[in-house]
Amino acid sequence: VLRLVIELDGETVIRVVPHIGYLHSGFEKLGEYRHYNQIIPLTDRTDYLSPMANNVCLALAVEKLMGITVTERCQVLRVVACEISRIISHLVWLGTTGIDLGAFTPFLWCFYQRERLYNLQEAWTGARLTTSMTRVGGLMADIPDGFEVGLREFCRTFPKTLDEVDAMFTRNAIWCGRTQGVGVISGPDAINYSLSGPMLRASGVDYDVRKDRPYLGYDTYDFDVPVGEHGDIYDRYRVRLEEMYQSTRVLEQALDRLPAGEVLAKMPKTIKPPAGQIYARTESPRGELGFYLISDGSPKPYRYKVRSPAFCSLSAVHEMMKGCLVADAVAILGSVDIVLGEIDR
Repeated sequence: VLRLVIELDGETVIRVVPHIGYLHSGFEKLGEYRHYNQIIPLTDRTDYLSPMANNVCLALAVEKLMGITVTERCQVLRVVACEISRIISHLVWLGTTGIDLGAFTPFLWCFYQRERLYNLQEAWTGARLTTSMTRVGGLMADIPDGFEVGLREFCRTFPKTLDEVDAMFTRNAIWCGRTQGVGVISGPDAINYSLSGPMLRASGVDYDVRKDRPYLGYDTYDFDVPVGEHGDIYDRYRVRLEEMYQSTRVLEQALDRLPAGEVLAKMPKTIKPPAGQIYARTESPRGELGFYLISDGSPKPYRYKVRSPAFCSLSAVHEMMKGCLVADAVAILGSVDIVLGEIDR
């Protein structure tokens, strides 16, 4: 689904041109012919590694346009959904990047833990991959019996797996040799390329939408934002690894404060926001995910636009790869953590 045309001087990369469009599904144009709640299944299929986080961002955009306030229980459960998505996505990245660089065992550890979260996600939404779990004004369903107990058990045991990965990779000579000083992008260049998320923070820029533009009450949770120094593959690995520890902290706090109540506000049968435009952003596993909507007062958006963090990250591949060896190209591309579904939207 992605083709990189690489110009070489011997073994040294001179120029990289990403060719995209092989997975194009027309999600944005399709969204302009759907009612607002009917767009939610489309968001599942953009970044299909964190569908629940995408669902939440779209709902936030429409609710912001309509001036709707969701229930407190819904707000906390949306935080749970977003942080579960972050861990699932980072586990896929960590396991597959390990395979790219020749380490197979951490892949098994990561995917075992991912499977535990998928079981919880399936119990909640009825689906493992395409969840469609939000509605404008709330959620499609409350969490089932046993979900809270299962998630608490996951939060209790999951950090042990992260500790094992840390022991396997962080001071491993082969891992360090393949990642340190490779695929470097500076903080100013990262900003100029409009990078966000772990890609931006690994380059030393302390920006996280959850902290800097809080939503869902994230400003009331106690968690740290990991920031790197060198902007290389190694720092991206350290940032994402630490983010999983922090997401576990957020999940524990969310479960502790989960109130009783409804998860869906009273809504009209047909969602018709007033005419106007809105942009809502969230911190997805890949960075700042944004939905820009223009309403003409009808049940369908006049314009539906997705701000894809992976698209911006892929645009900087040339900056990261030039001057590196061709053998490092796979490692650098893996460190970017792209999902072509949201790039070819």
